[in-house]
Amino acid sequence: MTRAILLDLDGTIIDSDPLHAAVFVELLAKYGRQVDEAFYFTDVHGRQNVDIFTELLPGEDPQAMSEMKEAMYRARLAAIDARPIAGLPGLLDRAAAAGIPVGLVTNAPRLNADAVLSALGLSDRFATLVIGDECARGKPDPLPYTTGLANLGVAPDQAFAVEDSPSGIVAARAAGIYTLGIMSSLTSDALIGAGADETISDFNDTAVQIQLDRLTGADQ
Repeated sequence: MTRAILLDLDGTIIDSDPLHAAVFVELLAKYGRQVDEAFYFTDVHGRQNVDIFTELLPGEDPQAMSEMKEAMYRARLAAIDARPIAGLPGLLDRAAAAGIPVGLVTNAPRLNADAVLSALGLSDRFATLVIGDECARGKPDPLPYTTGLANLGVAPDQAFAVEDSPSGIVAARAAGIYTLGIMSSLTSDALIGAGADETISDFNDTAVQIQLDRLTGADQ
């Protein structure tokens, strides 16, 4: 039986949301739009850049703004000592030992995903990488997740997902996948309210091992 784990990128395998928030605040200020970190988490978090800039800076080219924003983000990422969310390396090791592939499903651009994986030393640890911008529709549409399932040949009930944003949770649940909401930036109530089946603090949480045991049959 084929099984898999599907993970989001930003805010899920790396605590990158503060970097993204700071870049959005700085960039929007240059164009006369004053926002703060709280605005990022309520109005920006988890959405696709083109949609964000179309809404917030209607007089600018949203694709150009997206590319500028992400270049700023990658520069900041390169300047820090990036670390994975606690427990992630252990989960990857346990999944590999059990023969369970792990995939990434993200709305981040491919350049960002590659930069994050390189910074974390995890470039060779994922069986598939699904980029929302490269799908016909990104999250919150389920297509990125159904694409990830198809790439790995897995049925929804033979997988679980981990997400940190409402849009990602909506996408994963709409694809029929049991979804853990990780509290890297939002509260448990907010994640459950978005549709998460349950929440975790990090990958050391017991709920992660319970889901892994479900996939391996160790819970029988």
